[in-house]
Amino acid sequence: MKKRLLAMMALFALVLTAGFAVGCGDDDDDSGSDTTASGGGGDLELLEDGQLLVGTDTPFPPFEIGQPPDISGYDIEVMNAIGEKLGVEVTYQDTGFDTIFRDVANGQFDSAAAASTITPERQEKVNFTDPYYEAQQALLVPEGSDIATTADLGGVIVGAQDGTTGETFANDETDASEVRGFPEGPDAVAALSTGQVEAVIIDQPVAVDAVEKTGGVEIAEEIPTNELYGFAVALDKTNLVEAMNGALVELKDDGTLADLYQQYFQTDPPASVLDG
Repeated sequence: MKKRLLAMMALFALVLTAGFAVGCGDDDDDSGSDTTASGGGGDLELLEDGQLLVGTDTPFPPFEIGQPPDISGYDIEVMNAIGEKLGVEVTYQDTGFDTIFRDVANGQFDSAAAASTITPERQEKVNFTDPYYEAQQALLVPEGSDIATTADLGGVIVGAQDGTTGETFANDETDASEVRGFPEGPDAVAALSTGQVEAVIIDQPVAVDAVEKTGGVEIAEEIPTNELYGFAVALDKTNLVEAMNGALVELKDDGTLADLYQQYFQTDPPASVLDG
């Protein structure tokens, strides 16, 4: 009887031990799943697990160059580096800048990389990551133009890309007779070269690229606007924006962002970007 009792007690202890092990195993599996999800897209609220679908507006050199899948540029390299940190594949789809924030908000893309200034109006539609670039605007004119500053734009037809802060500046801060919008930044530059417009307001690095590669145009004035670019994310994708911010912190700390700044702009990132 005693032996039988001892055997039953031993069996009961074994069952309890096995049950405890299974319980611990479940906890480990759950925590392991969370860990791998943050590296593989499982809990990032992505449209497709393991893939970060990014809307972009290209060309807009040096931020976006070429067409998907053969696309490069500063924005693209930063986004690819974020994807590598998150352990997801980044894919790109070209779209119009004037609808890109609506597209992100409606779930057409996981994020947008399109040289996008963080503004209060846009933050009503989408969230933004921490900044990865500080931008100024520039006044681009034909070589030899009498236009020297934005104060000379009274009665002038000014070109800008649709939906951009350059277009907003031209409308709100100048006395231009007309602000003519174009679907792409290079379209506005082309209109300047062919005489359809007399000046263009556009992001300063894009203006520099136009001077170097288009010819026949020059920067009359750099306009200090101190805009900060961020990657757009839908308002309800809090896990994704937090993960992207974490990746950006790593890229700032390990020098990757500084290297890309030097590669594309030949300068160091300012404190507003590194500390943002």
